[in-house]
Amino acid sequence: MKPEILEVQAQQLKFIFELKKQSSCSVQMINKTNHHVAFKIKTTNPKKYCVRPNAGVIDPNASCEFSVTMQAPKVAPPDMISKDKFLIQSTVVPEGTKEEDVTSNMFVKADGKIVDEKKLKVILIPPPESPVNEPLKLVDSNESREVKDDINTSPATVAESLEVPSESLEVTRKIEEPGKPKMEESSKRKDAAIKIEEPVRPKMEESSKRKDAARKIEEPVKPKMEESSERKDAARKIEEPSQVYAKRNEEFVQIDDTEELKLLAKDVEAIKSKVKELESKLTEAKATILHLTEENRSVAQEKHFLQGELDLVRSKRHRAQVGFPLLYVFMVGLVSLYLGYLFSCTPN
Repeated sequence: MKPEILEVQAQQLKFIFELKKQSSCSVQMINKTNHHVAFKIKTTNPKKYCVRPNAGVIDPNASCEFSVTMQAPKVAPPDMISKDKFLIQSTVVPEGTKEEDVTSNMFVKADGKIVDEKKLKVILIPPPESPVNEPLKLVDSNESREVKDDINTSPATVAESLEVPSESLEVTRKIEEPGKPKMEESSKRKDAAIKIEEPVRPKMEESSKRKDAARKIEEPVKPKMEESSERKDAARKIEEPSQVYAKRNEEFVQIDDTEELKLLAKDVEAIKSKVKELESKLTEAKATILHLTEENRSVAQEKHFLQGELDLVRSKRHRAQVGFPLLYVFMVGLVSLYLGYLFSCTPN
């Protein structure tokens, strides 16, 4: 078992995932040793995350905290699962080591060198639900309850309205039976039928009253159903603006994307124009360099030619200066002749 140099408080990096929004979290490290410990943080996706500080030195029995910022994502990963990971490397360093002195070579696992490594996974957390949708859910639940209550009460009233007394059916059956041939019996039966019809009438009146009561009970049920339908319509009307708002948000997102693409296209065109200008300047510079090199060559040739001519003139002068010049000799001769003539002409 390798000794634990640093204790990392969190085993996972949790980020609240929202499109086009940055998210950050912090992790605390504790140095439980009596030595200075250097650490370095690496990730599998360095372009997506910003770690501050990503390296440093922790004093003995001290703690240090680093923050990780996730750049604003444009697309959600499948099933909200991230494959990104972080690696925290730590090792013991001598006293006086500064943050600028920490390099990746310190964490190479050489013979006898202890390098502690901790791996952290990235977990994406969906954002909390917005409170705008809660009243819609409450309205739907209340409507469903009211509709259920209306449905439960209506069958009972219908059953009561459809009830028919069994005595009236038996009486009608007795009346429909064939009579005897004798007149007395027929008169007796008529009297019995009249007597039987008298209690049947109030029963029929009761059944009609029950039907009226059922109708009266059904009448308040209808407005309840109408109220439930109106509430459903109101809920739909409430849902419609939310749907419209969501569509508008999608349209705004699409518009933002198109604007970003337009800006990027403009930036690319500007960069291309600058590159063309730089290329034209480079061609001009190359032409001037070639012209200057040719002039330099011609100047060097002229210099060489003049140097040769100068050498020739110097050699001629050197040759002319050897001995006395003829003119000097001729002048000396004339002067000597003149002086001799003067001396010869003077009397002794």
